[in-house]
Amino acid sequence: MSKEEKRIEAFAEHTYGTWRAQKGWMEPLFIKDAEGVYFYDKNDRRYLDFSSQLMCSNLGHKNKAIIESIVKQAENMPYIAPGFVQESAISAVESLLTVIPLGLDKLFFSTSGTEANEAALKMLREYMSPNYKVISRYHSYHGSTPGGISFTGDIRRMYAERARCTVEGVRFAPDSYCYRCPFGLEYSSCKLQCAEYIDYMIKEEGNVAAIIVEPVVGTNGRIVPAPEYFPRLRKICDENNVLLFADEVMSGWYRTGTAFAIQNWNVTPDILTTAKGCTGAYTPVGITATTRKIAEFFEENVMCHGHTYTFHPLSLSAVQPAVSEYKKLMNSGLPQKVSRYIENKLYALEDRHECIGDVRGIGHFWAIEIVKNRKTKEPFNKKTDKFQKVLMTQKISAAAMKLGLFINAWDDTLVISPPLIVTEGQVDEGIEILDKVLRIADEEVMHTDVAGSRTTAEFNK
Repeated sequence: MSKEEKRIEAFAEHTYGTWRAQKGWMEPLFIKDAEGVYFYDKNDRRYLDFSSQLMCSNLGHKNKAIIESIVKQAENMPYIAPGFVQESAISAVESLLTVIPLGLDKLFFSTSGTEANEAALKMLREYMSPNYKVISRYHSYHGSTPGGISFTGDIRRMYAERARCTVEGVRFAPDSYCYRCPFGLEYSSCKLQCAEYIDYMIKEEGNVAAIIVEPVVGTNGRIVPAPEYFPRLRKICDENNVLLFADEVMSGWYRTGTAFAIQNWNVTPDILTTAKGCTGAYTPVGITATTRKIAEFFEENVMCHGHTYTFHPLSLSAVQPAVSEYKKLMNSGLPQKVSRYIENKLYALEDRHECIGDVRGIGHFWAIEIVKNRKTKEPFNKKTDKFQKVLMTQKISAAAMKLGLFINAWDDTLVISPPLIVTEGQVDEGIEILDKVLRIADEEVMHTDVAGSRTTAEFNK
């Protein structure tokens, strides 16, 4: 074993890997460089970053403008306490106000999306007191702290509940998930039952303070809602005096074409949180934005929340150049052109692979949902399989990595979210590898034969 390998082994032995049984953290891959849409391991092997790491490296790796700003700030003032103001904080606020939806003009800074949501929870509950309940949705992820994980619908919440690390007062509603409609209905004859049920919940629950939504569901499926969903949800909130809280940690920063996903439906929430792409993931920043009405409440009432790293100069130094780089990139027309190309390529994949049950998405934010039986929509794995066994999507993802394609997998979906700087040629590179590795699932799909029995398909060999 080389000295370098021993150091990596020692690192794994003395650190906790995230979201895993620790025996799976014994041989983490050492990455020594990253540039553009690629990153490189210790052997100089190149990987195409088809998921923008954790759906956050929206501007790719080694953006010079952002790096120069960070270096300049590090040389000038790496840290000052949040009770002071300095240039990178002022510049961050000024730039953010040019892209955040009009009406959301009071900001709080932290260092992650999880922390941004935690701040929002405190603020909304104080503002809406005595109402305190928050309605979330089953296909959601909102963070790992007690508040964020309590909002979360996926399997990770269940582990936190067992550890008694959640907060009270969170209820879950069905998603606007047309491929697997929880009501067994079809759009558009469904009369938007997914939204109307939330209205029913609010009235029956009582004491509801807010509804938290990912405008386009992120980790748990890139689920794009029915077109009328958010306009109706906004009206339901207004009619019931409930806040609409949009978690744009993953769906923000032009990932869906607009600066923030909620803008696709011309709806403004009362609270918006974001992080990840707000700096291109070059520094850790979380943002909680509220309406002026909420801000005015805290003029006389204590906003009893804070962090040592609130308004952190070095972190905030990346915000203004990132906003500028996004505007420049979107004005070039490249993301708009390539997003349509991604869409067409993914639908072509669906035609070639029986394991693909659904392709859905918007902009540079897509999901391939893998199924065992396309006709019945039977999945390969159950929700409770997560952390218990290797999922089919993980097998596909691992095979892709061996061929030089990094693609995130979660439950039954593969995350197609390349950086916004990706070109059509680079998309082709990723799709070519995906086309190969999807055969792993094709070989295990089930179909119903003429007699009605289930058989394994030998598909596309």
